[in-house]
Amino acid sequence: MALKGVRVIEMAGLAPAPFCGMILSDFGASVTRIDRTPGKRQAIVHGLDTLSRGKRSVAVDLKQPEGINVVRKLCSKADVVIEPFRKGVMEKLGLGPEKLMADNPGLIYARLTGFGQKGPLAAKAGHDINYIAISGVLSQLGRKHENPYPPINLLADFAGGGLMCALGIAMALYERTNSGQGQLIDANMVNGSAYLSTFLWTSRDIPIWPGKRGENNLDGGAAFYGTYKTKDEKYVSIGPLEPQFYAALLKGLGLSEDEMPQHTDADIMEKRFAEIFLTKTREEWTKTFENLDACFAPILEMDEAQTHDHNIETEIFLTNNRGKTEPAPAPKLSRTPGVQTLEKRPKIGEHTQSVLIENGMSKTDVEKLLQAGIVFQNAQSSAKL
Repeated sequence: MALKGVRVIEMAGLAPAPFCGMILSDFGASVTRIDRTPGKRQAIVHGLDTLSRGKRSVAVDLKQPEGINVVRKLCSKADVVIEPFRKGVMEKLGLGPEKLMADNPGLIYARLTGFGQKGPLAAKAGHDINYIAISGVLSQLGRKHENPYPPINLLADFAGGGLMCALGIAMALYERTNSGQGQLIDANMVNGSAYLSTFLWTSRDIPIWPGKRGENNLDGGAAFYGTYKTKDEKYVSIGPLEPQFYAALLKGLGLSEDEMPQHTDADIMEKRFAEIFLTKTREEWTKTFENLDACFAPILEMDEAQTHDHNIETEIFLTNNRGKTEPAPAPKLSRTPGVQTLEKRPKIGEHTQSVLIENGMSKTDVEKLLQAGIVFQNAQSSAKL
């Protein structure tokens, strides 16, 4: 696997950082999540982290100096540390980059935050919607005459946050092969979201954006680039921007170009398309467009997507023997692909003893830490997916 041998310490958090760690784990890195010893808040965090497949868990009491020393020792042997906290939290714990990188000059220390490490917002709380608001992206999302609308929390948390952070780690690991030195990564979600939207910035002066938000071909302003309800209360998507694909769409809908030229008023076109799509079921429309290159696709529910012929043949999803399905790692590498099976999610502290011993601690020392409550070993079997 591409990242086999890379050792990662991930400080437990939610959404962006776990996703970053999961990407690294999926491609072969050994990812150890540092959980706090079990308590009400930790149980809540653990319950919300559904992105821990293939990772190991070490539970440590970070309120005790001995617990901090345990984490510091683990980081001294790691290649990467991922931390998801607001500015200054790791420094207060005594686990800031200055200390850890002094212990381990080759360490790649990735800080994954909302607003970054400097600036007037650095210490502020926020969520995906706030980060894409500050980046300028949110202002471009939504229908005309409506408020800007966020695309769930995919854009900042996962694309601009976790994925960008994983990319930064991969680049830093590669650079280290030449320099031998680690480095500090500031992966913040405002920056990441803005970078993802580079095309929106660089294309503002070309004709594809003649209007304001919701008035253009790609943002809901074109009737031939949108979604429509079908007779069975399901939905389809169309996107024939080019004339030849638009002609194929009209053929499938039973319309001529004289009846509905591509420059027809958007409201008139949308109303007519909506009427026509309501005359057949989604599957009937899928059959109609099967041999037409009209940039048409049925909108599949999540349980339907995993059984779609194309997705099965191209192995878009992984399923285990319990019937649990999740997206497979992407992209697909020919020689060193990501995981081919769904790994289990760890319970808090499931691997504490084995990881500490693996990192050079004696069984006696680990037992003393357990008895003192510095670390916690979960006695239960591995968590079920």
